[in-house]
Amino acid sequence: MVTRSPSPGATVSRRGAERWEHGHPWIYSSDVIGGPEAAGVVPVRDHRGKFLGQALWSPRSEIRLRLLERGENPIDTEWWEARLRAALERRAGIPATAHRVVHGEGDGLPSLIVDRYDRWVVAQLLSAGLETARDQVIEAIRRVLSPRGILFRHDVPVRRHEGLPQDVELVDGQVPQDIEVEEQGIRYFAAPWTGQKTGAFLDQRVNRLRAGELATPGGQALDCFAYHGSFALHLARRSARVLALDTSLDALQRGARNAALNGLSNIDWDEGDAFDVLRALERERVGFDTIVLDPPAFAKTRSAVPGALRGYKEINLRAMRLLKPGGTLVSASCSFHVRRPEFVEAVTAAARDSGRTLVLLEHLAAGPDHPEIVTVPETGYLKGVVLRRML
Repeated sequence: MVTRSPSPGATVSRRGAERWEHGHPWIYSSDVIGGPEAAGVVPVRDHRGKFLGQALWSPRSEIRLRLLERGENPIDTEWWEARLRAALERRAGIPATAHRVVHGEGDGLPSLIVDRYDRWVVAQLLSAGLETARDQVIEAIRRVLSPRGILFRHDVPVRRHEGLPQDVELVDGQVPQDIEVEEQGIRYFAAPWTGQKTGAFLDQRVNRLRAGELATPGGQALDCFAYHGSFALHLARRSARVLALDTSLDALQRGARNAALNGLSNIDWDEGDAFDVLRALERERVGFDTIVLDPPAFAKTRSAVPGALRGYKEINLRAMRLLKPGGTLVSASCSFHVRRPEFVEAVTAAARDSGRTLVLLEHLAAGPDHPEIVTVPETGYLKGVVLRRML
């Protein structure tokens, strides 16, 4: 193991120190008094010289410091191994061969994502400070997960803000283009090299299971923004017929392949814009017993929120008008900048205009492998509701 010389420390303002005291691991550049030129792991002190902890230092990022620990223990391979092993233990008993092992700040390991796809691992190092520890992180993954291969999915915009390259890199062993995984009886192919996120939407796993449980037996179901059909597959186990919509023909073809993998022949894969198709279905007076809305993020920035809320209201309004009496609507948003109350208000506004009476059955969030820290709102970007139309 290579021993690094201690990094020079960073000094933060009183306001920066208070962010850590109040439970958030980030300190922004505006609250940094001084720090080293190079990225790395650094000791941090307040403006009076009091030691506060150790953090990932990113000199080019607006998020300048990310807290790792409040003590002075060496941040070495053994440290990363212990934290990774603890994260894995917290996920014991998850009934799926694909799940998240490390959820960044949600596991006290800021800017680190580690996803397991059966015997392979796809990871992301999302800060310049963490990038300096990449060899230690890779070795910790080897020791804890013993994967056949490790792939870095670094083709994400946040790395550009950190002054880091955006690429996809095989760092250990071999990782196939497609990996067959399973979640409670449903199998699908993850695409670690080219798929969304690290290869699949692991954050919606528990909500896919719930949607399948709520689907009306023998009913008609609609899956909007279907992508590779993860929701549609679960709906198809109880529904007589499922219509899966997406704008990507390639995604729909992969969805059809997933359906064949499960022996499901009751899903229709239609290419089209969900907003346009739902309007057309309303004109044709088509109805559904179960509808899932799982769109991509409508708001990538805070300035995009007003338009996003209009989009959420519109798509939910169209879905509500297609929902049969007694039917169930599962509606989600993965836009971090749209907070839960804002999303619920958009859905409520849609209900007011729909002419339907809808009962709120459940609130949805990501599964336990994506832990949400209440003082770190960035860990809780996924939100949703389950509504039922009254008879």
